[in-house]
Amino acid sequence: MLVGVKFCGGCNPRYDRGKAYEAIKKELAGTAELVIAEEGGEYDFLLVIGGCTNCCASYSQYHAKHGPIKMWDEAHMDDVIKKLKKQEE
Repeated sequence: MLVGVKFCGGCNPRYDRGKAYEAIKKELAGTAELVIAEEGGEYDFLLVIGGCTNCCASYSQYHAKHGPIKMWDEAHMDDVIKKLKKQEE
């Protein structure tokens, strides 16, 4: 499974988004490949990593077969991992 990752601009981050990305990527190794999303790319899912509750990152320029998954707090990491692991079953 290919997961495109889109980060917000980081104007008001309340946690280390890069660290969260690396932790999710490590946990999903062998289940999903996480890559930085590129316009024109096609992904199974798009993970939008926002730094605050606004989670205002634009993502309409990306195509994800099963839509976006948004997170804006590191407390969401477990839910993101569970959702993506479930899709692989």
